[in-house]
Amino acid sequence: MSQLNSKLLAQQPKEIQRLLTYTDALVRSGSQIEDRYWQGLTAQLLDKLYSGRRNTAVEQTLELLGSQQQHQHYEILMELAESPAECQQIEHEGVRYDALLFSAPLTAWTRYQLPQGVLKPQQHKELEDALRATVLAEGTLCALLPNLVNYDEMPQTYQQAYTWTRSLTAQALGRSQELPPLNKPEEASSLLPDARFLTGVVMAPRSQPLFRWQQASDNLHADHLRYVEQWVERYSAIVTPLFTGCQLQFLAPNAYYVNNRESDREIRPLALKAGVTWLQTAVKLSPDHLRAVIVACGDEQVEEYRVGFSTLSSPTVIYGCIWPVLSQEEADSSFHNEDHIDIPDVIAALLSTLGLVQIQRLPGLHSTETCDDCNAPFFPDINGEMQHPELPDEIVLDPVQLH
Repeated sequence: MSQLNSKLLAQQPKEIQRLLTYTDALVRSGSQIEDRYWQGLTAQLLDKLYSGRRNTAVEQTLELLGSQQQHQHYEILMELAESPAECQQIEHEGVRYDALLFSAPLTAWTRYQLPQGVLKPQQHKELEDALRATVLAEGTLCALLPNLVNYDEMPQTYQQAYTWTRSLTAQALGRSQELPPLNKPEEASSLLPDARFLTGVVMAPRSQPLFRWQQASDNLHADHLRYVEQWVERYSAIVTPLFTGCQLQFLAPNAYYVNNRESDREIRPLALKAGVTWLQTAVKLSPDHLRAVIVACGDEQVEEYRVGFSTLSSPTVIYGCIWPVLSQEEADSSFHNEDHIDIPDVIAALLSTLGLVQIQRLPGLHSTETCDDCNAPFFPDINGEMQHPELPDEIVLDPVQLH
């Protein structure tokens, strides 16, 4: 691979070297016929990696490609890695099925603490019935997790997503009632804005529609909007009582990884809005008395932007928000063309609409440092020093909590 460091490649395990070789071959391929050949070899390797012991070779390969700023290679491998993790084919009683791991996310924010989204059995049944009546194609099979889940409980690797897909597929076919394993974070999330996911598998006979909008229509776009609106109406009616005091937004059901990114995209501005609102209402600090400092953070490339909040009278960081990077184009700080959107400018513009006047953007790439004791992220002060956010002693928070 001419653009990658050959010495660096030689130091990688064989599995990573093969992934890099196949990805580079796809970049160089000039036909769909050759594409299918390399895609087939990659799929065989990924199936071996996912069905074996705990393995993070794909994640390591993507990290390597990201560090070398190989955007085309990165995007190709990411797409190839996601597909077998969330899409599988299985034969049952002589019928070959396509199975898709999907989610129907909601994003929520509140001044207080978000509930976890535990469903009663009747609510679970109502949600499954609503899916079948609004967005799932006729003749499909479906299995849902019993509760809404958050990011920390969901698969953190491709191999874990592959396991979820297999487990829920077996449940949809009636082969097993065993639920896929949830990750158990050390501490419950206390984010003001967050997402909850109704997650499951939908199955259809090979090459048949999974969703209603795939079925023959003269106006696919209008049908898609209509089915999603019907779903959101029923989804909202069932789960809104679980989120008293929260503002909710609902996303359309879609493939697992697409909706992960879409919910991240929805949450980024919500996190800033919720943070400023919390400082204004619970801490009694109006936006025009706040300073915001924006920095890029990462090891070798931009992984996220962090926003540190302080009062105008002190450099001490009292609150912080993270704006995650969702693509290699966003991560490449040197990427510039007419379509490029400068993320710090987007953040600054949003903060300005929320009433902040003092907004600083600092240059350079800063550490993604977290606290050794509580694992909380550090945020920048006006001098670029990363601090653990701490409210001043004179500020006493209102102890009222809705949930």
